Amino acid sequence: MSKKAFVGIDTSNYTTSVAICDEAGDIVANIKLPLDVKAGECGLRQSDAVFSHTKNFPEAMRRLRSALDGYEICAVGCSARPRDAEGSYMPCFLCGDAVSEAISVAAGVPKYTFSHQSGHIMAALYSSGATALLGTPFAAYHVSGGTTELVIANYTDGRFDIELIGGTKDLNAGQAVDRAGVMMGLKFPCGRELEALAKENTKKIPKPKISTLDTYCNLSGLENHAERIFKETNDKNLVAAFVFDFISRTLSAMTDALLKRYPNIPVLFAGGVMSNSIIKENITSRYGAYFAAPEFSADNAAGIALLTRMKHK
Repeated sequence: MSKKAFVGIDTSNYTTSVAICDEAGDIVANIKLPLDVKAGECGLRQSDAVFSHTKNFPEAMRRLRSALDGYEICAVGCSARPRDAEGSYMPCFLCGDAVSEAISVAAGVPKYTFSHQSGHIMAALYSSGATALLGTPFAAYHVSGGTTELVIANYTDGRFDIELIGGTKDLNAGQAVDRAGVMMGLKFPCGRELEALAKENTKKIPKPKISTLDTYCNLSGLENHAERIFKETNDKNLVAAFVFDFISRTLSAMTDALLKRYPNIPVLFAGGVMSNSIIKENITSRYGAYFAAPEFSADNAAGIALLTRMKHK
């Protein structure tokens, strides 16, 4: 007798992702195919992202079929929009929406839609062992190339109720990381390589002048400071260390403001930038926060598969 499976699909501007959750609520497959970005560029136009997803999906479906051996699909879900906000839309999510609809029709199973942000939050809860927070309000950071937001989240009736209470006023943290990396000749996305460089730094990191107001921040200054330091020193290790120190201090200042308004509220960190071990160490040394495991921090469909199971049940 086949085991039950719940399929999740996510098509962000960086990765084609497919995941499988079993009936017990465990992720049994987490398939990720990155989108191609030309050397020297800091991302993709939406038209290029849609094209890349279209190229990636045949291979993603072959891997999904192999991972489904012994399983029967009960429901399929997808990220159909970036955020849980009115008017939230990006063309790249149409790809996953279309493929999940095809699976739903072909297999005769229900289809559920969620936001990309909700998928990140659910993946972080799952991988950090914090699923006990479901059903109670908690604070969640979603920090990536496309988003730097702080929200109050509460899971009710098969979905997250999201209230935006903070975030960036200009540049996203992931954009700052990638722009600093590309400036120094690294390949996009630059996070992993930049982290390796930062860990090799032995020099004193210049103290950054961060810009925060309550739970909001400005990160455009980070790009300018990083470029200036690199021109003055030509030291990639120092610049990399500066970038992550700047982001750590910014998030810490925002969290201080958060906890003044919501004392003792649990704090969760999700999104690709939060896979960085330097930022995690700096923040967890000050707060008892929850962090997604690295493989569940960057774009993935695991959270969507988990939400699909929960919604179906």
